[in-house]
Amino acid sequence: MGISDLIAEFIQQALAEENGTTELQRSELAGKFNCVPSQINYVISTRFSPERGYIVESRRGGGGYIRISRVRMGPQALAMHTINAIGSSIDLQSAAALISNAASGGAIDDKTAHMMLAAIGNQALRPVPPSERGIVRASILKQMLLKTIQ
Repeated sequence: MGISDLIAEFIQQALAEENGTTELQRSELAGKFNCVPSQINYVISTRFSPERGYIVESRRGGGGYIRISRVRMGPQALAMHTINAIGSSIDLQSAAALISNAASGGAIDDKTAHMMLAAIGNQALRPVPPSERGIVRASILKQMLLKTIQ
């Protein structure tokens, strides 16, 4: 298990123990895991992003902190939040993270998640020029999510 995995696991455990919100100090975490503070930033930005269902607040300076909160909402609100997070274009990795978050939050079931991934994947969008796939992917994903809440 790599250092990033260990840091992410530690943060996940802190979130579970503290009812979905935790405050951390970047320098303390870096000291605990014997790494540079930028490693902490990397883990937070890649594993605790809004696409994955987290809100991250940061305050720099002497008494600075990082506050991470797991977004908790009902299935319809989560679906609407996901639709709003998509924008006019989305890459496959971000779309997959949003779909995974929607499934884990109960907005869609696993079968629907798998169908969505198939519909927006590069294989399905092969006839679309690569420069246009993000736009088409966003449109398809938004429509599919809208139909799940109607």
